[in-house]
Amino acid sequence: MDPLALTLIELGAVVFCLGLLARLAGRIGMSPIPLYLLGGLAFGAGGLIKLEGMHEFAHLSGEIGVILLLLMLGLEYTAAELVTELRRSWQGGVLDFVLNFIPGAGIAVLLGWGLVGAIVMGGVTYISSSGIAAKVITDLGRIGNRETPVVLSILVFEDLAMAIYLPILTAVLAGIGFLGGMQTVAVSLAVVSLVLLVALRHGHHVSKAVHSENSEVFLLNVLGAALLVAGLASALQVSAAVGAFMLGIAISGATAHSASRILEPLRDLFAALFFVAFGLNTDPTTIPPVLGYAILLAIVTAATKILTGVWAAKRAGIALPGRFRAGAALIARGEFSIVIAGLAVTSGVVQRELAALATAYVLIMAITGPLAARFVEPVVKSFRRNKQPAPARVEA
Repeated sequence: MDPLALTLIELGAVVFCLGLLARLAGRIGMSPIPLYLLGGLAFGAGGLIKLEGMHEFAHLSGEIGVILLLLMLGLEYTAAELVTELRRSWQGGVLDFVLNFIPGAGIAVLLGWGLVGAIVMGGVTYISSSGIAAKVITDLGRIGNRETPVVLSILVFEDLAMAIYLPILTAVLAGIGFLGGMQTVAVSLAVVSLVLLVALRHGHHVSKAVHSENSEVFLLNVLGAALLVAGLASALQVSAAVGAFMLGIAISGATAHSASRILEPLRDLFAALFFVAFGLNTDPTTIPPVLGYAILLAIVTAATKILTGVWAAKRAGIALPGRFRAGAALIARGEFSIVIAGLAVTSGVVQRELAALATAYVLIMAITGPLAARFVEPVVKSFRRNKQPAPARVEA
């Protein structure tokens, strides 16, 4: 068969199936990410049917998906909000990093994957899924709850930590020495600081440069700027994803809101293809040997995320039910964990088993997180009922 025809047929079938999986996920009230990963596993090497024609397209689509994910995340915040949240949440953020980075790094050392594997797996277990957490909070009607700002501040801290972590990871995967790695980090910090400064003082100029009343022109401006900035960031050895994130921060006000609305369908499409592409590159036969480690990691890091949320919410003066709701909202891992594992696997530096462990771990956590957030609510209600004083008895 003609290669182009084969690619179009496979791509059409995959996209159509992704729509069915997203519909199924919506009906059962869960994130579609685990189903996308399972779909990729089913059609990759070692799966039920191996797709031959769309690997190259899937790889490029996955890269665009990462850029759009981070761009959209950046659009959610202004530079002033980021600075404020960083000041407010840095202690909880540091505790979050320590408690959740160490388990992943430790399991990598235990499996003999060395320093590089430890840095990768530490990042996989550290970062919560902002997308899943935001969806859970919205679906459960908790946006106005007192603990929600605590959850969001920790998520913002994690996003900022990624701006430092990803350049370090890129340098390590590229085999750059210590001095070169420090130069990469310095460049990254300089770029991040410069963008924050520009966003704080001249964000309206950036917004004006990409804004247009014509939706077609607006879409082309924003998407083109995102790809251009991501490419330039990558050329400077700063993560392309971080470049897109910082561009999102620089766009503010009504322009940011309009950009989020117009880019959302594209983000959903390319992000779905990204998860499928990751699954395509993971041999499902490599998962059973590491499944026990994935379950162990899931139990430990679910507990550490809950501990993080409880501690941070307690410092904010929130009652016990709200503390546990905050902890449960942080459990899910998703897009960023797969981004980190995908960068590592693409580099060819780490063992292929790492992709299997990351996939199994994210599958477990992406399912467990929303369920835990729902399960904690009946416990909270029961706690409140038990705390209510018994009605006074009226003497006859």
